[in-house]
Formats: sequence, structure tokens, C-alpha cells
Amino acid sequence: MRQLAVPLLLAGLLASAGAAPAPAAAGGHPAVPHSTAQHTAAPGPAADELSARLSAIPGMRVVKENPAPAGYRSIELRYRQPVDHRHPGRGTFEQRLFLLHRASDRPMVLNTNGYDLDYQDPALRAEPTEILKSNQISVEQRYFGTSTPHPTDWTKLDIWQAATDHHRIVRALRTIYRAAWISTGGSKGGMATVYHRRFYPHDVAGSVAYSALNNTDDRDDTAEDRFLERVGTPDCRAALTAVQRELLGARRTQMAGRIARAAAAHGDTLHIVGSADRLLEFTTLMLPERFWMAQGEAGCGRIPGRSATGAELYAWLDGVMGLQGYTDPYLSLVTASFYQLGTQLGMTERAAPQLAGMLRYPGIQQIRTLVPRNIPMRFQPAAMPDIDRWVRRHGSELMFVYGENDPVRSEPFRTGPGSRDAHIYVAPHSGHHVRLDKLSPGDRERATATLRRWAAAGSHMDAPPA
Repeated sequence: MRQLAVPLLLAGLLASAGAAPAPAAAGGHPAVPHSTAQHTAAPGPAADELSARLSAIPGMRVVKENPAPAGYRSIELRYRQPVDHRHPGRGTFEQRLFLLHRASDRPMVLNTNGYDLDYQDPALRAEPTEILKSNQISVEQRYFGTSTPHPTDWTKLDIWQAATDHHRIVRALRTIYRAAWISTGGSKGGMATVYHRRFYPHDVAGSVAYSALNNTDDRDDTAEDRFLERVGTPDCRAALTAVQRELLGARRTQMAGRIARAAAAHGDTLHIVGSADRLLEFTTLMLPERFWMAQGEAGCGRIPGRSATGAELYAWLDGVMGLQGYTDPYLSLVTASFYQLGTQLGMTERAAPQLAGMLRYPGIQQIRTLVPRNIPMRFQPAAMPDIDRWVRRHGSELMFVYGENDPVRSEPFRTGPGSRDAHIYVAPHSGHHVRLDKLSPGDRERATATLRRWAAAGSHMDAPPA
């Protein structure tokens, strides 16, 4: 596609495996979610049986114990992974994991948000974990956060390498957790959940992917254009168009100046994007999809009109887009996200006839706008069609959950003649932060029953020898 297929990468829209969304923090990362569960104090560093068993796994290191929800222990781990699974002797890195331990005979949920774990509360439970009262292992994606190889060979960041990370984690921890495994993730994490299943279909008994984009043709973005032309009410869509024209018309110089001054006040630079005016144009083009992902119907009445002050207009734009997230320090934290978009996952470019004559930067929506020029990228057009074919021809024990108003739903995963025990649900009046508990009562009951059935049936994969 042509602009960011997953603009949520910057927005703090990374709800982990359908967990309740956290408000965006500066830089576009989600703020640390606050668990509603009662926390228990972490025990002392004494080497107990669980820690000893974890430490006995080759390559596994126990880092520390964290406060945990009642009935759980929360342990931070590091697991040594090859940089290149095809050539494991060519260097390694430590992958960060958060373990929530309930009981070794309970199911295990493999949870990925597709990014780092810096902004995830170690006590946060994904929705399947809550439903199943299971254990949980949260995985930091390779090349994010502390799980970054040094030196950084970008060619080893691809969906197969990451899926193989997950496969090795499952194999390692099944020496302790031998009950059924369920995988889950939200947004980019939901996509990673599907990629893992494509390459290692028998690692888990079932998978729940929330808000997972399925971009199979990087050249065609018309599905999302059509979606944004129909979503919501005509009045709300007209208000969004009006505010876009205000931002790039009469208020352009003022808004770009505010962006530049805010960046300078934080000591941030704009070398990657290029300038405050380029950032303004880029984010204004992204506004409709980001608005419907995060705010939706409830936000229609808050869209500023022409009478809004400059401060009010800027504050609203910043609230929707998280403008500091496009400055150099924050873009650098998520370079791996944009690299993946530019090499395999795909990008979208919004058609914007309503802004004719107002756009100054041809190609501004291309992913290179957000990736430093010294990092080479070459797009692999066969990667996503391969995933799509697997889902439709061979995918089994899969559950896809979408929000009715989420632009990601314009390019969803679909089942096909070879899909088995595969389900797609749409939550009414919902955006990108979707959960099973937002489904209609009948769909919620069916989805929950399926999840429990998978957990009861057990994994397809035999546990390796202890």
C-alpha cells in the first residue's frame, strides 16, 4: 500500500492482545497500563523451585521479580536467541520476557504486542489470560527495546525470524508449562501472532488476533479509501475534512510554527521527517484513519470548528496524532516498526482529493519519510500474500476480532475453503481497541466458548523432553 498501513505504530494504539487501551504518552508509546487487579508484593530474591526450573532452561536467565496481580507471580526473564536462526553460530542477543505464573498445570498464553516491553506493566494480563485464568508470557519483539542485537543487521528483522523466536520460547517453556498454549496479540502483535502460526502451526492450540491488518497488495489502497468515505456519519466526515483544510490552509503557518516551537522546547529535532511543515502535512493526511482508530463516534463532537483558537486546534491535533512521536528521538525508538512496513508488512497512502492544491510534498506518505536514509530497505511483495494464502487454505484454530469503525477492517484476514475452526468477529461501534467483551452478547458467548474449548483440548505440539 502507500501510506502507513499501521499508523497506530506511532499513536500509542498498541493495545496488547486486546487489553484495555492506555492513553498515549509523549512520543507515541502507550503509557504504562495500570492493572485493575490487586497487586501482591514481590517476594525476596531467594532461589525457589520455579526460579530454579526457569534458570535450568538453556539460554534462560531470571532477572527479577515484580509486583503481581493476586494469585500470580511476575518474573522478568531474558532468553538468548540467535540473531539469525538459519545460522545460529553468527551471534546472539537476549530477548526480554515478562512471565505471569499462576500454576504450571494451567494453560499458557503467549502474548505479543509486536513492539518493546518498556511501556507494558509486567502485571498486565491480556484478555485471553483473564478469561482462562492462565499463565502468560509476554514477548518483546526482536529489534525493539532491550531485545536489539548489536551490531544491528537489519536484514535479520523479518517475520520468519521473529516467528522462530516465538517458536523457541514455546519449546523452551513447555518443559515447565505442559498444558495447552494459546497465542494472542493486538494490532501489530495480532499480525505477529498470525505469522507465528503460519510458520509453526502446531506450537499452540489456538490464536486470538485483535485488529490485525492483512495488507496483501502494497500497490492498492482503495479499500481503505472506500472505508473512510463511508465510516461514521456524513456530518462527522465533513468535520474531519474541514479541520484538515484548516490545518493545511489558513492555519498552516501557525500550526507548523507551534510544532517547531514544541519540538525545540523539548530539545527534539526533526531531521528524519525533514521539517515542522512536512510533519504537519504528514500527520494531517493521516488524521481520518487515526481518528477512527482511536476516537471514533464519541470524538465527533470534539472536532474543532473554524472558530477554534490556534491553541485549541493544536491541542486537538496533538491529542489525536501524538506529535512528539514524530521527532527524531522518538522515531528512533521505533525504527524497527517502520523498517518492517517498508520491507514486508506494507504501507498505505491516503487519497486526499479534499486537499487538492494544499499538498506541498509529493511522496510524503511513503515509509522513507520515517526511516533514516542510511538504512537500506527493499520491499518483499510476496511476504503478505503468502500469509493470506496460508490462512485461507490451511489456517486452523484462529480467531480474528475487529472493531466496526477501525480502518484496519478494510483489509482484514478472511477465512477460505481450507480454513478449519477459524472465526471472524466484528465488535459494533468499536475502533482499534477492541476486546471480546465489546462483541454482541451472542458473539461474545461463542468466542469465549471457542477459546475455552481450545484451552481444554490442549496443544497440537508434544512437549519436548524435560
